Amino acid sequence: MARPTVALLTDFGTRDHYAGTLKGVVLTVCPDATLVDIGHDIPAHDVLAGALELAACYRYFPKDTIFLVVVDPGVGSARRGIAADIGDYRFVAPDNGVLSAVFRDAPPKKVVELTERKYSRPTVSRTFEGRDRFAPAAGFLAKGVALVSLGKGIQDYQTIDLPRPSVAAESLTGEIVRVDRFGNLITNIDRKTFEQFTNGGSIAVFVGVQEVPRIVATYAEAPAGELCALFGSTDHLEVAINAGDAAATLGLSRGAAATVRIVK
Repeated sequence: MARPTVALLTDFGTRDHYAGTLKGVVLTVCPDATLVDIGHDIPAHDVLAGALELAACYRYFPKDTIFLVVVDPGVGSARRGIAADIGDYRFVAPDNGVLSAVFRDAPPKKVVELTERKYSRPTVSRTFEGRDRFAPAAGFLAKGVALVSLGKGIQDYQTIDLPRPSVAAESLTGEIVRVDRFGNLITNIDRKTFEQFTNGGSIAVFVGVQEVPRIVATYAEAPAGELCALFGSTDHLEVAINAGDAAATLGLSRGAAATVRIVK
């Protein structure tokens, strides 16, 4: 039987003990778990960034992976903790919308509030529920406890608005939703929407007010230092500079406009 996998995504960073403590709690509950760091550098309290980063990666994990997602600006407040099952994967997270992009892809089959105290630590810190409530829940799921045992089922889980591109007669308008560590500006314009809009015609791509000189298949097709657009690994249009940093060069960040226009 395969060892259970627990994948962690947080805004804790790696300077402090927080991310490591989550792992310690999971392993205390389920010593056989394989722990995988998706990352701990989500901008502090940025629920949308966490939601998009999770959506970009979860489907590439083995079936039955449990995702422990702690991006939690409401820690200690009345917001709930939840566990969710979408069929192939399960998730433990605060009920603040951080699972919204996953739920857009795969509506949950079951969502429960983490109300059963025996599946948390005996004392729950109001400033570190990741350690005391969420990590134990993930550990118990990895150990084989049924999701429905963790608490009562709910239907009114929280979601956040996810930026979507808009289509007009001669323009497709989206926005930058992620900036990766290479400075690539990743938009919310997916390949299917792009191809339906362009229909093989001539187009121009703009990010902010800057026109992008060319669309390429790979970064290396553009000369070093040249701005280009391409469909990256998540199949969304992105703007990059080969061997450079598009975000720093253009002074752009999340929320900047990305536009595809028909050229006649």
